[in-house]
Amino acid sequence: MGNINRKHLFHLVQPSPWPLVASIGAFFLVSGLSFYMHSITYGFFVFLLGFIIIAFCAFFWFRDISQEASYVGFHSLIVKRGLKNGFYMFILSEVMLFAGFFWAFFHSSFCPSIELGSEWPPVGIVTIYPYDYPLFNTLLLITSGFSVTWAHKAFAMGSYKESIDSLIITILLGFLFVILQMFEYYEATFNMSDSVYACTFYMLTGLHGCHVIVGAFFIFFCFLRLLNQHFLTNHYLGFVFSIWYWHFVDLVWIFLFLTLYCWGSW
Repeated sequence: MGNINRKHLFHLVQPSPWPLVASIGAFFLVSGLSFYMHSITYGFFVFLLGFIIIAFCAFFWFRDISQEASYVGFHSLIVKRGLKNGFYMFILSEVMLFAGFFWAFFHSSFCPSIELGSEWPPVGIVTIYPYDYPLFNTLLLITSGFSVTWAHKAFAMGSYKESIDSLIITILLGFLFVILQMFEYYEATFNMSDSVYACTFYMLTGLHGCHVIVGAFFIFFCFLRLLNQHFLTNHYLGFVFSIWYWHFVDLVWIFLFLTLYCWGSW
């Protein structure tokens, strides 16, 4: 139903296959990862299939939302308000997700059990030096926070060239962070099965790394939309959401660096 026939400002979403497709992709992704971690045959290929399905779904789902916002005009003021409230709750759910794993880390570190040698870090664990890869990654993310804020301010003032350049810098810094995180994993002397310290370490840093990848693709999609002039200085909510998400990723890493790397390795 078009805008002419509507008698309200809300957006009634049309039937879409993407929620079902995303659910199927998530099932294969989680199942494949579980199979792979338990050395079950073809586990990695099931995981890869799930990843491809989710990437395919995300592209076309983002395309549909962009068309609704940029061409059809469904995103009225009241719809924007609802989208903002939904994104607030999404960020809150992400905070609680990380809080659960941080709770596990602090619970074990404050009262290390006898199985851990009553020490933290546990006996036999050689922690990662915090002022090597971790510190450099912290500087990368802090710099990317400044660059994405620069992109926001430049766009708000109508400077599209500066906004595009700063988004490119942010995307490159994000993927450089992921590459350095992989080097850190490669050089680590412990794996995920080496006590609760290693388990919480890889869960927190790995989960954060996944968020960095998602955030970088989120900003890259906004970069493509900016090139295609989908945004106006008074109509760029998707761009704002990507910036909020990236700042959330930055803040989580700073807290993670101070607690997991610095305090956790004392």
